[in-house]
Amino acid sequence: MNEPIIKRRSFLQATAAGTAAIGLAGPSLIVSGATGIPPKPALLGGTPIRQTPFPSWPIIEKNDEEAWMEVLRSKHWCRLGQKSVEAFEKEFAKRTGSKECLLTANGTSALWTALNALDVGPGDEVIVTPYTFVATVNVILLQYALPIFVDIDPETFLIDPDKIEAAITDRTRCILPVHIGGSPADLDRIIAIGKKHNIPVVEDACQAHLAEWRGKKVGTLGDAGCFSFQESKNLASGEGGALLTRDSELIDRCYSFHTNGIRRDGPGYLINGANLRMTEFQGALLMSQLTRFEEQSRIRVENAEYLTDRLNEIDGIHPAKKYDGCTRHAYHLYMLRYEADKFAGLPREQFLKALRAEGIPCSGGYGSVKGTYALNQQPFIMNSLNSRGFRQIYSEERIRDYVERNHCPLDDKLCTEAIWFFQSMFLGTREDMDQIADAILKIQAHAADLAKA
Repeated sequence: MNEPIIKRRSFLQATAAGTAAIGLAGPSLIVSGATGIPPKPALLGGTPIRQTPFPSWPIIEKNDEEAWMEVLRSKHWCRLGQKSVEAFEKEFAKRTGSKECLLTANGTSALWTALNALDVGPGDEVIVTPYTFVATVNVILLQYALPIFVDIDPETFLIDPDKIEAAITDRTRCILPVHIGGSPADLDRIIAIGKKHNIPVVEDACQAHLAEWRGKKVGTLGDAGCFSFQESKNLASGEGGALLTRDSELIDRCYSFHTNGIRRDGPGYLINGANLRMTEFQGALLMSQLTRFEEQSRIRVENAEYLTDRLNEIDGIHPAKKYDGCTRHAYHLYMLRYEADKFAGLPREQFLKALRAEGIPCSGGYGSVKGTYALNQQPFIMNSLNSRGFRQIYSEERIRDYVERNHCPLDDKLCTEAIWFFQSMFLGTREDMDQIADAILKIQAHAADLAKA
């Protein structure tokens, strides 16, 4: 006899002694016979809930090809062609409400440019979250400054503003909050702390295109904001970055640094610099993708909010919360915490394996791969501090003090609990969201058997 097919809509469950008891609520899943239990998981030989792929990324349309070929035939491929790159700078500034925009080779170089222009350097400290991509920390180390990790709020996955002031010293040169996954950090609190202590705030908005804090686009509330257009991002050009600011003097220094020290307002050099310019090819792709960017963003938000409603019904699944000031989430990542004890002790790695077998792409996020560490514990940090350059700047005592301060237990725990879904999954239909939730419920109902497999 064929196993019944899970159709859709939500059903509630309670977990007792490691076994999920399923209670139906309104239109619901078709479950097995009289047992009230969903059919066997794919990992145990059942039929996967989803057998077609989610939308692929990046999406390529005719206008992308036309824009690319126009640049190719123009033979003006670098920024000096001054067409696509400058056009996108003006358009992105307009859409975000920023006074100034500078495009860079990638998000990392946008962050590096911002820190350099703010004169972050040897001996300085930069406050940052441990739950972020490594680039956020690399740019601090590139300036021979120290990344000071402040633990996260596990409900939001974001830097805990209550812990920032305790990390500030007379060496703190910058606060670098990260809007991880597209969810804004608590900018009210963070910017107020920055102003109180006269410390610049640089927003790492590399995953947060069009996200908003109290109706204003993130990246425009701090002293500077940085974005990435890497291939996986919600707005993509393979590689690419942007830096926003309202400070004309700061943008002059940023421009100079990103183009070998050349002055923005005329011939000659302002400061030392690097070549971090965006190409015309990247600018053209960004301009062509803007034609569908807003609509894609709307679809992501609608699907993500629907999925949150469904997942909030599942015991042991905790979607990341938003701060009250978040008026728009970008949903580059959809993040949640997984409680194994509500799934009969099923380890997260086995849960992820079972979910993938159901046709649902997923990840454990930062620090989740076996044998790796949370970012603040990565060996490369101490390797950097023990390098010749850092040893000439920092004493043994300073490095010992740094190590003693560098503990983030809540982030350590999050790295064992987090689960991610990816932005392209949210460009589909509401039925796609039902399949994600139904797959989790299916796994929960058979968690004890999966734990033994």
